[in-house]
Amino acid sequence: MPESTRSVPLRHRMFVRLLAATVLVGACTVAVTAWLAANSTSRAIRAEQGQTLAEDTTIYQSLLGYAATHPRWDEVGSLVTGLAGGTGRRIALTTRDRTVIVDSAPGTPLPAKAASTVDPMELNPALTSEGALDGIDPRAVGPFRLSAAEREHSANRAREVVDCLRRNGSRSAVEVLNNDRSVAANYYTDTENPCGAAELRVPSATEKTALAELSGRVEGCLRERGALPVRLELGEDGEIVVPEDRNDEDELLTCLAESRRHQLVTSIAPSALLFVAEPPGAAGLTAAGTWPLVLAGGLVLLVMVGVSAYLATRLLRPVHALAATAERMRDGDTSARVQVKDAGEIGRLSVVFNELSAHLEQAERQRRDMIGDISHELRSPLTTLRGWLEAAADGQRPMEPDLVNVLLTETLTLQQLIDDLQDLALAESGQLRLHPQRLPVAETLLSVAMANQAQAAELGLTVAVDAAETLTVQADPVRLRQAVANLVSNALRHTARGGRVTLSARSDGSDVLITVADNGSGIDPEELPLVFDRFWRAEKSRSRRTGGSGLGLVIVRRLTEAQGGEVTATSTLGQGSAFTLRLPAAASGSGTSAAPPATP
Repeated sequence: MPESTRSVPLRHRMFVRLLAATVLVGACTVAVTAWLAANSTSRAIRAEQGQTLAEDTTIYQSLLGYAATHPRWDEVGSLVTGLAGGTGRRIALTTRDRTVIVDSAPGTPLPAKAASTVDPMELNPALTSEGALDGIDPRAVGPFRLSAAEREHSANRAREVVDCLRRNGSRSAVEVLNNDRSVAANYYTDTENPCGAAELRVPSATEKTALAELSGRVEGCLRERGALPVRLELGEDGEIVVPEDRNDEDELLTCLAESRRHQLVTSIAPSALLFVAEPPGAAGLTAAGTWPLVLAGGLVLLVMVGVSAYLATRLLRPVHALAATAERMRDGDTSARVQVKDAGEIGRLSVVFNELSAHLEQAERQRRDMIGDISHELRSPLTTLRGWLEAAADGQRPMEPDLVNVLLTETLTLQQLIDDLQDLALAESGQLRLHPQRLPVAETLLSVAMANQAQAAELGLTVAVDAAETLTVQADPVRLRQAVANLVSNALRHTARGGRVTLSARSDGSDVLITVADNGSGIDPEELPLVFDRFWRAEKSRSRRTGGSGLGLVIVRRLTEAQGGEVTATSTLGQGSAFTLRLPAAASGSGTSAAPPATP
């Protein structure tokens, strides 16, 4: 046994703890098993084990069907009373804030946890045998439900068709669809429209009107997402049908689901919490069954102790290997790894340990590389400054304006690098001071665009802004301008003359997306995951004309994350790149707006 294991007190060793815990669990398991075995009725066992899935499904489906066909819960009381009487369960419905709508056994506290949520637009997969792919109950048809006159006409016509089919030898029957349209079902014939059966499935005026409204909503959604329009149709069973060549488009399916929810919201009952409870049974150990249960329990306990001792011995082997590898790492061997032989928790611990070891090794390598990079970045301007100053001190070069400009440029370069390193250090240590406020996005983008207009004109580039004036974010104005300015500066360096840099913003739920896109050289797909690393450059030549300091993008990421956002990058080699900041939108009336930028 390793020395580190022998030094651990006996009561603290994993073997002893695991063995004690297993004995305790075994004793509890035996006691619970004995208690369950002594229950006299199946009702008591079912009450202890929980609600049965079959009854839960019946209750849930019945209430879900009511919600899908009624705009309110006003008349659900009789249904709940009938379900409670048929299942012998207590059934209660409440609003989201637990205000009681109906309760089959009022006067007693509700269970701590709801059994499910009853919402036709958010089905519970555990209690739903089948349903639409968009998660909406098929019975929720809303404006697609036929009017009273249409229902009567459809029913009469269906009966006539079925009578005709039966006279011709078919065993047809009238089937009523979810939207109350009656059709002929279960018939077989060689003709396309026997007795006019196919005409029963032609959409009514009400269905056409509802389909037109839904199509308008979907087209509006697709237009906002920049997707192609689509023609929706009604299937033979009243379902919404999209073209086969587009039924796998995520944007189309998302727009269809959202539009259906908007269309149905006024015709279905509000979402409600379902509580199902059952009076607990009472049972105990009988005198005749006590001793057999005690003997059986003792035997089970002995078996579990033996198994636990065997398992504990096997489990400790990889732990010893982990300890030995950790000691090697402590002594400076960062390449030490644990050989993974177990597929359970210890095996996962070994995998995580190896990942940690690899991360430490990589961190040490990155630390050395960063020191080398910083040294290189500082050496270039310092060497230039020293050379020219020595020349001036030796009288070989007078301090003319051109020389002063060169020295000033190199000094500013050195100062910018130091400032970038300082900002990065503050952001990574969590000490960056932020003053978030309600900030108009369009003004910020226009300010950055105007500040870079002169440089863009010199490079022969166009800078454009596309942002609605109503968009606002909750952010620090100085740090947001710094992040966007870094992205614009990066785009200008990598876009050829005649190119275009676009600053845009749009709303995305509770967030605002700010994008800086260019049609420049783009980034190699293999390099794209590295763009937010320190001192990464698209060009490895370290040229400051196109390479920058290598800190701009990582500063953008840190500044964005410090304000509760995130930044992502997409690029196509040879076509351009796009960097997107996702920041939380400002709540209405939150904070104060930043002053608009001064006009240059």
